[in-house]
Amino acid sequence: MSRKYFGTDGVRGRVGDNPITPDFVMRLGYAAGKVLASDTSGLAAGENPVVLIGKDTRISGYMLEAALQAGLCAAGVDVRLVGPMPTPAVAYLTRALRLQAGVVISASHNPFEDNGIKFFSATGAKLPDATELAIEALVDEPMETMPSKGLGRVKRIEDAAARYIEFCKSTFPFDRDLRGLRIVLDCAHGATYHVAPHVLHELGAEVIPIGNHPDGFNINRDCGATHTNAMNTAVRRHRADFGIALDGDGDRLMMADADGTIFDGDQLVYAIARHRSEGGSLKGGVVGTLMTNLGMEHALGRLNIPFARAKVGDRYVLELLQQKGWQLGGETSGHVLCLDKHTTGDGIISALQVLHALRDSGTSLGEYTADLKLYPQVLLNVRVAKGFDLEHAAVRQACGEAERALGKDGRIVLRASGTEPLIRVMVESTCPDQSRLQAEHIAQAVRQAAP
Repeated sequence: MSRKYFGTDGVRGRVGDNPITPDFVMRLGYAAGKVLASDTSGLAAGENPVVLIGKDTRISGYMLEAALQAGLCAAGVDVRLVGPMPTPAVAYLTRALRLQAGVVISASHNPFEDNGIKFFSATGAKLPDATELAIEALVDEPMETMPSKGLGRVKRIEDAAARYIEFCKSTFPFDRDLRGLRIVLDCAHGATYHVAPHVLHELGAEVIPIGNHPDGFNINRDCGATHTNAMNTAVRRHRADFGIALDGDGDRLMMADADGTIFDGDQLVYAIARHRSEGGSLKGGVVGTLMTNLGMEHALGRLNIPFARAKVGDRYVLELLQQKGWQLGGETSGHVLCLDKHTTGDGIISALQVLHALRDSGTSLGEYTADLKLYPQVLLNVRVAKGFDLEHAAVRQACGEAERALGKDGRIVLRASGTEPLIRVMVESTCPDQSRLQAEHIAQAVRQAAP
């Protein structure tokens, strides 16, 4: 069944435009509450389900939080509020507090004008497709508010940040620390601003925080994991050993060496995989996506580490990891999953895994990942109307021509974004000029075919 509202990462869009309106979010909360309330397993007689709500630092979060909790309470669901909190923190707290679900109000790496809603199950995992479809089926139905006696209640969890900080620290070996390291930490003016610096500081690092003064409007603006120039500049200015850049909701990660060189998700996953393989703790192989660099696949092969590709989206990486019984995977964009540490991608925890590898090896990121030779990739985004047909004859013809031109030394990925009305054109080959030429050829075909 096709999805009407949910994308690869929940419901997302421009605030004020359907579906990111107070009215829709209230109905979404109500529908989610009714689906959750239908499962009474683990609840005492007369006990309401309980849902945790966290958010990032966007100004619209206040409005959407109020609408969401109104819908949940109307369905007879109790609510626990934690305020600004990283997405992976909501997943952890939902599981740790034995709640029925968690909800995050965030548009991740998008600008402040956007926002979104994503759900976690009681186990701290993203909701399965069947549950999301069940929620969608109720969203457009009339709301029938519970009698007053059955309405949900709302409470705030005051120590949520402290709980999460301790959890992050627990994923770093007790016999290791970060003493002697100077680390630039870019929090993207997002949800990690009040937790990530404490994690690194309490592990012994000298922390130079940037992007840690959110004002409701500056989230992800020229900073964080999607705009790494700020980290690059700060690392060199402060003569730091490493840089860590997170995105607005804390589930993406990019890092830098002392010279400011940026390392993406592929390189960071490779560092973790190599370290675990050398230490005998890597379970199975590594899962990437269709966008994972071909050089990564070849480098893992030289280490005899199995590799598999999932569809783009960390939920699909997670699904394939669970299917194979593996623990490590990620995306080029910086989503890194270490399932032996957390149930979902976590930028802070992933950074700690990389730092663990580098502390053990005594090397820089560049030295430790030197055997990974990335092939040049060109990624172009073409804005289209919703529902654009990727099988359009002219687009398929352009892709075929590009494949013939690249031969066995290249790869093409054409896909629709799961969060924005964009077609993403990726071309990868050993020749940068050829990659650019063929990416532009396909992108032009998409533009001409777009209504």
